[in-house]
Amino acid sequence: MSLEKELTVYKTRLHEMAEHEGKFVLIHGDDLVAYFGTYEDAITEGYQKFGLDPFFVKQVNTTEQVQFISRFVAPQEVVA
Repeated sequence: MSLEKELTVYKTRLHEMAEHEGKFVLIHGDDLVAYFGTYEDAITEGYQKFGLDPFFVKQVNTTEQVQFISRFVAPQEVVA
């Protein structure tokens, strides 16, 4: 899977990144490249350094928000 290694790096090194909470981290392969104040700055730097080679950008969040999605909705009548 693409970016699996980078996601693993993010998850295993998250404790190191806590002081950069809210910033965007750029990860390429096993390397934590840098932190940026905006997503756009991180993406721009990623393309400048790595071109079309895959890289990973994510906002550092030590606590991920849980998204609740429910299937408990009334079924709608299908009209053919």
